[in-house]
Amino acid sequence: MHHTTDNRPALLLAMGPGIAERLLTERHRTRLAALTRTDPHLVAHDLTAPTGPVAEALAGAELLLTCWGAPPLTEHVLDAAPRLRAVVHAAGSVKHHVTKACWARGIAVTSAAAANALPVAEYTLAAILFAGKEVLRSARHYAELRTAPEWLSETDRTGNYRRTVGLVGASRIGRRVIELLRPFDFEVLLYDPYVSGTEAGALGVEPVSLDELCARSSVVSVHAPQLPETHHMIGARQLALMPTGATLVNTARGSLVDEPALLTELLTGRLHAVLDVTDPELPPQDSPLYALPNVLLTPHIAGSLGNELYRMADQALDEVERFVSGVPFADPVHPLSLGRSA
Repeated sequence: MHHTTDNRPALLLAMGPGIAERLLTERHRTRLAALTRTDPHLVAHDLTAPTGPVAEALAGAELLLTCWGAPPLTEHVLDAAPRLRAVVHAAGSVKHHVTKACWARGIAVTSAAAANALPVAEYTLAAILFAGKEVLRSARHYAELRTAPEWLSETDRTGNYRRTVGLVGASRIGRRVIELLRPFDFEVLLYDPYVSGTEAGALGVEPVSLDELCARSSVVSVHAPQLPETHHMIGARQLALMPTGATLVNTARGSLVDEPALLTELLTGRLHAVLDVTDPELPPQDSPLYALPNVLLTPHIAGSLGNELYRMADQALDEVERFVSGVPFADPVHPLSLGRSA
């Protein structure tokens, strides 16, 4: 009798309720089953149970495939996973579940942050182009008039030719925005204290101070991480420096902008804003942001949604395949970089 040995690594899915059903198509599940030993229908929402199917799968798992809502990988959890060698995160930030204990044990980590960055950058590009064309104002004015406006006299400041766009942060998303802006006739300014003048030149942007960026830009787009030092980095002074009619775009985190100071400017109509994130995340019921005509407010939709989740799943499974093949991850997460990332 011949015995065959299955050398595929054991994998366990660990993420929030309902996420796996939206993240993984039948194609993804088939690919997972071919690459690893896994039950693609067993999804761990909690890794602390001492017995049961999840505990049994965790004990033998060499790989965890995680996404939003993944349970934290504490010392206790890792003690129950003695064979764990890698975490593949099919989303952006790993800060919510990858702990210091993971790094201490030498567990390799990778994320699909690059895949998640693209839709945010696409949203930002659309916001920048619409801001330059004054789409919100024009649509509202057209609805009020219900007749042809005086295009020449009413649109003399409209257009995207040689506009100045200021990007706050050369994060992964910020860099994707830089790439997407290249085909257009924009002057692109960058504020990022970690980017040298040489690197900025290679990116094709002009490095400036935050105050200068705000003062020169028709559109200011925020792409910095949420850190103690970035709290309210766009404050009353920076907003006052922005030219009348300029637009602030925030797809990063609401706390990076001093919202009361921003509201002061928005209520006068001097500035415009495209806000996909706010502070708090859900504005109060009576917030003026919902109704201001110079604000486009969206409910945190810039990141991966709908079929864009499949891009993250594809990148994650590519990394699983690299692990199975003994090849280093293409997009590893390093603990030292987490202090400067989302």
